[in-house]
Amino acid sequence: MFPALAQTALRLLRDLNRTRLRKFAPEVDGWSLARKGPAQYLPLTQVTITDGVSRTLFEEYAEHRAGPRGHEETGWLLLGLREIDEAVVLATLPAGAGSDASVAHVQFNSSGQALGARIVRQVDRRLTILGVVHTHPGSLRHPSDGDYRGDCNWVGQLRGGEGIFGIGTADEDAAEDGLYARQPKPHVQCLGPLCLTWYALRDGDGDYRSLTHRLTLGPDLARPLHRVWATIEAHAERLDRLCRQQATVKFDVVSSEEEWALAVTVPLAERGDGVQALLKDDEVRYYVAKDGELQNAQSSEKRVDRGVYLLLAELAGRE
Repeated sequence: MFPALAQTALRLLRDLNRTRLRKFAPEVDGWSLARKGPAQYLPLTQVTITDGVSRTLFEEYAEHRAGPRGHEETGWLLLGLREIDEAVVLATLPAGAGSDASVAHVQFNSSGQALGARIVRQVDRRLTILGVVHTHPGSLRHPSDGDYRGDCNWVGQLRGGEGIFGIGTADEDAAEDGLYARQPKPHVQCLGPLCLTWYALRDGDGDYRSLTHRLTLGPDLARPLHRVWATIEAHAERLDRLCRQQATVKFDVVSSEEEWALAVTVPLAERGDGVQALLKDDEVRYYVAKDGELQNAQSSEKRVDRGVYLLLAELAGRE
């Protein structure tokens, strides 16, 4: 798998300012991602969700319910644009295997979420955390008192001092009509037995309020990351440290023969040259791109940040 993936990664090295995710960035349904000037935020009147994000939420919710932990809660972190009185959701980050969940709560894997958000923001630096979706195992479509106690402590840190919250439920008695989604209420979206109900909570509010839901065409910018989420979780802390130390680190998801890996690139001085780590689960391979050629670096270092720095030091010693 890895040699073929490395060749794919070399093509990515030839233009470090472009990623496969970036092709979606210029505009989403008329909403520019390069809007200028300071924003004066008003209370949210609606949440706009791309069809890509909506598909991710419903598909992964259904997969979760069919799995061995389907009786537990699960969730997703939402990223996108905060407009004047609207939130536009453009990306989802899963709770992941490293999350702590039960039938009554879900706590996200914070290190994986932090790295995932950093990777997604390669597309556009204005992408920000908007809120979360989490599921309830019963039929409670409203956030619980426990949800409120947790959410009210951090919504003030979000852009506009307000967050969006989706509650996922499954109505076992609902008709199994999953051919298309229905919107029985302005803030409710249903697909077969699965239902997402949307709310907003503003800093200082005593309760959530219903939030009108609107669907538009557009991607889930983070969907490629879901394919390598176990890898992201396995290396999150060391990769996040590497990003804080090296501002030019680039990420992409590469594939070969239906296998997926995370490519982590640190560029060198000459355009197209770089040091790359290719990660698949807990396996790490290192490569050097020089003058258009990709060379396998003989390193067995599993700690990816240490491996990259050792390789950079070796290259510096050759100069």
